[in-house]
Amino acid sequence: MRCDDVRRAVYLFLDGSLDEPAHVDFTDHIRLCPECDTRTKVQRRIRVFIVSRLRPESAPEHLKQRLLRTFRAIKAEWA
Repeated sequence: MRCDDVRRAVYLFLDGSLDEPAHVDFTDHIRLCPECDTRTKVQRRIRVFIVSRLRPESAPEHLKQRLLRTFRAIKAEWA
């Protein structure tokens, strides 16, 4: 894997979405390339920061009830 490949695949790597051979190639590359290793660490820190600042937001109760009625109506049409 080359630096350009790592730049394109860093998000997939951090998501755990790379297949096994690509994951091995990625980790091998960042072990040997300080620039790509740093870039990957920065991206990981940014993701951790953003996720830590997000809080789950629940939908309003009236919306939940409306969706539930809609789903039940659709299910009844298909039955």
